[in-house]
Amino acid sequence: MKRSFQSLSPQEALHVAVFIEERNSELYHKFAEMFISYRNPASLEIAGVLWDMAGEEKKHSTMLQDRYSKLYGQAACALTPDDINDIIELPELDCEEIFDFDVRVATARHRALKIALSAENQAREFYAGLAVAATDPELRALYAELSSFEAEHVSFLERELANSTTHG
Repeated sequence: MKRSFQSLSPQEALHVAVFIEERNSELYHKFAEMFISYRNPASLEIAGVLWDMAGEEKKHSTMLQDRYSKLYGQAACALTPDDINDIIELPELDCEEIFDFDVRVATARHRALKIALSAENQAREFYAGLAVAATDPELRALYAELSSFEAEHVSFLERELANSTTHG
């Protein structure tokens, strides 16, 4: 039976957060490989952004895994993101937006950054909302930390967007 993220214990929430970051790293990696296969300049720009995001997600996964190990040691937790009702930080490639090669709209890099930014903002807001609603102090602190991690991704992407060239 699926559960809401809000119903998880601190151990379960941290465990699932690790899996979410790992899943997203893998997704960004697969998306990047797909774009590399097109072998044109716009696709390579998009792939570069996706590689960067795969690395960012992997970095956060490692940080969260280290935190889990410090708090819970090797304690097993069988919960996975598939056991959760909520869809958290799932990067979605909008085909119309990402494949719009009209440079008057935006560079390929800019379009890819905006798609990643949307997923990261969604996750930041999700965790921030849980932090506000949590009555358990341990969960409130964990959710605030997860929101902060996502805010780091948002800041990274906003800096990259500021450096990307847009047209139109």
